[in-house]
Amino acid sequence: MKILVCVTSVPDTTAKISFTDGDTKFNKAGVTYITGPYDDYALSRAIELKEKLGGTVTVLNVGEADAEPVIRKCLAIGADDAIRVNCEPTDSYFVATQIAAIAATEKYDLILMGRESIDFNSGVVHGLVGELLGIPSLSPVMKLEIEGGVAKITREIEGGKEDLEANLPLVLGCQEPIAEWKIPNMRGIMTARTKPLKVVQPVGENLTFTEKYQLPAPKGACKMIPAEQAEELIALLKTEAKVL
Repeated sequence: MKILVCVTSVPDTTAKISFTDGDTKFNKAGVTYITGPYDDYALSRAIELKEKLGGTVTVLNVGEADAEPVIRKCLAIGADDAIRVNCEPTDSYFVATQIAAIAATEKYDLILMGRESIDFNSGVVHGLVGELLGIPSLSPVMKLEIEGGVAKITREIEGGKEDLEANLPLVLGCQEPIAEWKIPNMRGIMTARTKPLKVVQPVGENLTFTEKYQLPAPKGACKMIPAEQAEELIALLKTEAKVL
């Protein structure tokens, strides 16, 4: 079975965010990048399926050269090879177009990715890829088993969970607890250096561009009200917070 895992390179959640060029560009200086946490779940499940059923796992990243350390980490975890589309991933449709173009050529049985990235949080790339390829797309997937070309899936829905079956090929957006995150060992780190990483040029053009970034408003001061002064708390919630 051929599995494609699409991964994002995103700022660490502890990174201090700032912008340059009149707030039109993200400032990468001093920012540590990591694999998107939801993508980590997708990759871990892909490795488990490969170990159980055989086949190959290819990692795909739409990004610039500074994403390669993240890609190499994925190879160290157990992916067989990797592809990087050499461009800045600024638009969901553009990213989906790159993924679909490669997937259409390579004919993967299963395309896995995180339910969303943690930078833009659009959560639409898996659906766009499925539409572009003309195959089913489901998200967020919490459990995945493959039996005889059929995927048995549990996904989260409003107020509960849903069990589904779907024929391969398909696209899935993954989340916990589909698998446990895997940590690369020393052998994996060493072998990752020799695994193939193919760099290709993008197809098409971005359709959207960022006019300006803006940080969230700073948090206001916090007032602490003693438990025995419940009436004062209620009054403040009505007059100042205006939530009652």
